[in-house]
Amino acid sequence: MTIDFTTATFKDFENIPDYDIAQRADYFYQFLDHMKSRGHMNYRLKNTSGTNATLNINIADQNKEYVSFVSSDYLGFTQHPKVKQAAIDGIGKYGTGTGATPLIGGYFDYHSALEKKIAGFFGRNEDEAVLFTTGYTANSATLQILMQKEDIAILDMAVHASVHEGCAFTNKKTFPHNNLEALEHILKMSESTYRTKLVVVDGVYSQDGDTSRINEIYDLARKYNAYIMVDDVHGVGILGETGRGTLELAGLMDKVDFITGTFSKTFGNLGGFVITNKKIASFLKFQSRQQIFSATAPPSSAGIVKAIDLIDEEPIWRERLWNNINYFKKGLDDMGLDTGITCSAIIPVKIGDQNKMWDIGRILIEKGIYTNPIMYPAVARKDARIRMSVTARHEKEHLDKTLNVFDDINKKLHIAKKL
Repeated sequence: MTIDFTTATFKDFENIPDYDIAQRADYFYQFLDHMKSRGHMNYRLKNTSGTNATLNINIADQNKEYVSFVSSDYLGFTQHPKVKQAAIDGIGKYGTGTGATPLIGGYFDYHSALEKKIAGFFGRNEDEAVLFTTGYTANSATLQILMQKEDIAILDMAVHASVHEGCAFTNKKTFPHNNLEALEHILKMSESTYRTKLVVVDGVYSQDGDTSRINEIYDLARKYNAYIMVDDVHGVGILGETGRGTLELAGLMDKVDFITGTFSKTFGNLGGFVITNKKIASFLKFQSRQQIFSATAPPSSAGIVKAIDLIDEEPIWRERLWNNINYFKKGLDDMGLDTGITCSAIIPVKIGDQNKMWDIGRILIEKGIYTNPIMYPAVARKDARIRMSVTARHEKEHLDKTLNVFDDINKKLHIAKKL
């Protein structure tokens, strides 16, 4: 079998018929060499400084500063002195790790404090939070144990890969993104067929930066006696009057059955959480394989508690973030570039043609701008784009520099679509 490297994506190498492990790896290695030779390797670049509006990156053994749009540290809390000090204090008191899973000695008082803090953040004081070592695992582990062969998970087709992985042991149906008619059809057909029906959506979608039609989806789920789970990793700290995310915006914080999220974006650390009622939370804590067999989060997680407090204590960071979002998006839109339907800190520039996307990614790197070229299967084959995350740490000079580079690219490659 021959794969055309000029049109290939990473997914093409997942499973090549008649190629064993070593052969697939060798063929993929050739593809990576092809990408490097064309200046298209914008992945796994080695950072030599902390997450911020700019990053020092080592490329071809040369360190250089780049304006960075690759981080979801939306409020810049990875660099906040109070957050860093809280993490340092946690390490000073407890050491660098826990050495055990939560069931057999790895559950500490700072875990309990974080559980209460994140549940309270959403006003769910009568419910409980379950902590996981990553946001990915929070989704996959929860779904794996809750949803079995007698059940069905009904997913917006644009949900995160962790959700799809979590549905490996259950029945799964997907509906076109935010398509309520298709969702209702699946709910209606499933009403008397499956023991448990669970609708899973994102609050903010990671590639287009748009929000779910959560109020209408919630009403449909309740109409057909389905549970509802909302993963709001890109909405928390950004949307809502007080930064509680998509559910605050929709008035549903106290109504959905499961809120899942991460500590690796707005809260500037690592880990994930699921908030649900106490009985289901206890079930997860004693049944989820990742809870039973994974060591718990380290004492540096104490920094998360401070980051949660800062959402209310220092609203200036959300204000700065939204000033940057609005300024940057307007600049791109004024050029006629296609930023889609984003209403969050995720701003795509839709290109369409994959090869042109690679060239744009290369030019951006050459000009000192670090972005994420996104292709299939993360998006549709004809929907390749440059994806950027704006943060509160960006200064106007960073945004202007990037806008000027896009203006030059547009003059050269004619990527404007809206004019």
